[in-house]
Amino acid sequence: MRWILILFLLPSILVFSQDDELDLLDLLGEEETTDYTIASFKANRVINLHSLETTSKRVLDVKISHRLGVVTGGLQEWFGLDQATVRLGGDYGITDQLMVGLGRSSFEKTYDGFVKFKFLRQSTGKRKMPISALVMSSMAIKTIPFAVPERENYFSSRLYYVHQLIIGRKFSDAISFQVSPTLVHRNLVETLQEENDVFALGMAGRVKLTQRLALNAEYIYVLPDQLADRYRNSASIGLDIETGGHVFQLHFTNSTAMNEKGVITETVDDWSKGDAHFGFNVSRVFTIRKKEKPDTDL
Repeated sequence: MRWILILFLLPSILVFSQDDELDLLDLLGEEETTDYTIASFKANRVINLHSLETTSKRVLDVKISHRLGVVTGGLQEWFGLDQATVRLGGDYGITDQLMVGLGRSSFEKTYDGFVKFKFLRQSTGKRKMPISALVMSSMAIKTIPFAVPERENYFSSRLYYVHQLIIGRKFSDAISFQVSPTLVHRNLVETLQEENDVFALGMAGRVKLTQRLALNAEYIYVLPDQLADRYRNSASIGLDIETGGHVFQLHFTNSTAMNEKGVITETVDDWSKGDAHFGFNVSRVFTIRKKEKPDTDL
């Protein structure tokens, strides 16, 4: 009879215990927090593509990028070292989710600028979001002389626009993946067979090898019948090395350009023929102004 009475009262005892625990958390003032995912990639570029990352608020990210000539040039061309192209640029974080950037490339003497905004952040806890999502818009101006100077040329013919949606997820501490639907608009194209608006889909992933090393790969698929036959899809593989304030990105790619319109619509080299370029991006960050100290009670 005594055991039957204990079994009957046990659920009530457990309920009262849980209520007491919740009351205790309330008394301690503990609330469930939102934990945002960080470091999906080591830099705000995967290789040529923009990554899920944005530059932090009030931080200037100075970038120096090189692409050498094709390695199939052999010893005569020092395996591409004699034909280097360079891009110098700087990215700045206006907020932790909004950044801007400017750059100048020796490839076609091109100036470019962009705005990038992260409107969804992957998170767990009180607010759960399974993915991160960003938008990026860029404009480029090609400044080399017109191919046919005798005809009437317009300044607007030098302009290019790129609009990109970046969606991705950090699946674990080691693996991240993203896709990038992209539209490239060109005011002037070389032939009537080419489209002014070019649609493409970029795909990129990262595998973290150690605390300082990560392996990256990316591929940009251009939908068919938009470009001339001599153009190829861009494909790249590389290694990120993080050393405190620097990130060194070493890679092989079949793209010579280092801005979006060039990488997506003007890649001519073919991996199947060994026409890959060795290249690197060097990133060095500077904090422009220290964060304000919080007010403290005297």
